[in-house]
Amino acid sequence: MPPFWKTKQLEEMSPSEWEQLCDGCGRCCLHKLRDEDSNEIAFTNVACRLLDGATCRCRDYTNRRARVSDCEQLTPASVRRIDWLPPTCAYRRLAEGKSLLWWHPLVSGDPATVHEAGISVRDRAVNERSAGPLEHHIVTWPGTLPRRRKPPEEPT
Repeated sequence: MPPFWKTKQLEEMSPSEWEQLCDGCGRCCLHKLRDEDSNEIAFTNVACRLLDGATCRCRDYTNRRARVSDCEQLTPASVRRIDWLPPTCAYRRLAEGKSLLWWHPLVSGDPATVHEAGISVRDRAVNERSAGPLEHHIVTWPGTLPRRRKPPEEPT
């Protein structure tokens, strides 16, 4: 039987299936800047104060929206509306009709592959409380796919 993410639309997924789509990269928890004139998005390497830099997971996921007023609740509708989700995001990829990539824990069977593949913000993000002005932290990598797009070679 094919896995749920290959047979169901986002709207058809159970809450548990929906949560499993998150690969734990933390890229969506990085602050973004929007140019008022061009409407372009600039990514930063500054993480939300609730993001745990080691695990790349929210320290208070259940209460995050009460603690961080602009924390976006991802839903099938919002995923199709939001223009700042990274191209690596499973929600975005599935909404665009693309498949999950090799490093996604649902594909690899290992939650560590998101870090090993260089997808996560681990060791790349700065906490917002110590960052200073966001304009000093503009980076491009959250909005791109990493260079290494294939799984590591199996030893022979």
